Amino acid sequence: MQVFGLLGNPVSHSLSPPMHEAAYDELGMDARYVTFEPDESDLETAIEGARALGIEGLNVTIPFKQQVFDHCDPDDLATRIGAVNTLDFGEEGVTGHNTDAIGVTRAFEHHDVPLDGRAVVVGAGGAGRAAAFALADEGIEVTIANRTVETAHELAANVDGASGHGLDELDGLLADADLLVNATSVGMERDESPVPGGALHGDLAVLDAVYSPIETRLLRDARAAGATTVDGGWMLLYQGVAAFERWTGREAPIGAMNRALRARI
Repeated sequence: MQVFGLLGNPVSHSLSPPMHEAAYDELGMDARYVTFEPDESDLETAIEGARALGIEGLNVTIPFKQQVFDHCDPDDLATRIGAVNTLDFGEEGVTGHNTDAIGVTRAFEHHDVPLDGRAVVVGAGGAGRAAAFALADEGIEVTIANRTVETAHELAANVDGASGHGLDELDGLLADADLLVNATSVGMERDESPVPGGALHGDLAVLDAVYSPIETRLLRDARAAGATTVDGGWMLLYQGVAAFERWTGREAPIGAMNRALRARI
C-alpha cells in the first residue's frame, strides 16, 4: 500500500483527504491519504518518522510551510516563494515544492484564460507570494497591492518586473489589467470584497483564492461586471492535482478529484 498525507496543525478542516482518496479509488490504487498533527517542536521527528515508515509524500499546511525548509531540499520555486506545501520522499531524499503556484496557473488555464498581459495580485502573504511568482514566471507583468504597502514593495522587489502598491490604488491598477487574484482571506468570514466593485470590468479574469464560501462577494461583483470568474476551489483542486502527479508519476483523475472536493465545500 502507498501512503501519502498531510502535515499541519490543525488539519481536521482539510479537504485534501477526500480529494486524494477519490483519485486513488478512481484509478484503482492501493493507497491511502492520512493526516498528522504534530506539535511544532516535533516537526523534524515527524518528517523523519514519516520517511522511515515508507510514506511517499506529504502535503504541508499551517503552521509548517516555512519551518519545513530546515528539513528538506526545496526547489527553486519554493525557495523564491518562501514556502513549501509538498514534500516528496524520493530516492534523492526529502525534496520540497510549492504547488500553490501551479494551482493558480492551472486554475486560469482550466477556464481558457490566456496567461499574458498584466495581473494584479491583492495580498502579499503566502498565497499572494505564490500567485506573484507563478504569474511572473509566465511572463506576465505583476502588480502587487497590499494593505501594508511596505510588504507589497518587499515582495515586488523579488519578483521580476513587479511593482508594489497600496489597496487605495486598486481603481487605477485594475483599469488596464487582464488578471486579478485575491490572495487575501477577505470574503471568508464576512460578505465583503477587497476590491471596489466599480473597478472591475469585462476584460478581467478574476480568481478568488477564498473557497469558503465558494461564491464570494468579489466573484459576484466580477460576474456582474462581465468578467470571467474562477472560484477558489479550482486553485485548491489543482495544487492537489500537482502534488498527486509529482508523487505518483500518473495523470490525475481531475474530474473525480473535483467532484469529491465540491461535495465537501
